[in-house]
Amino acid sequence: MFEFLPRDLRDGLEAARKRKLRRKSRLRVQVGDKVYPVLRFWDDGLALDATLTPHLRGLVDVYDGATHIFQCLIVASDSDNGELLCSFKRSTAVFDRAPLDYWRDENAPVGYLPKA
Repeated sequence: MFEFLPRDLRDGLEAARKRKLRRKSRLRVQVGDKVYPVLRFWDDGLALDATLTPHLRGLVDVYDGATHIFQCLIVASDSDNGELLCSFKRSTAVFDRAPLDYWRDENAPVGYLPKA
């Protein structure tokens, strides 16, 4: 439907759509010291603005505002309609504490009282 519109009007509509997606999303990808806004995010990939982002490959960090939420390994990135579509090989959630290397009993006491 948009192919009948003049080229400059199509470009303006596309720029407005990307601006809206960028403003709506708080997600961002950090590669080293560079930061790129995320347009869309799904379980095995994400979409970035192709004009702002080079082709990515390797380990990246995904943030929601200031909170580090994922560490992802990007194996493929492809450009489509002005978006850079990145596919993950793995996406690991980041926790604020180290994982336990032992099993914790649900009914274990929280603390012990000293001898009286």
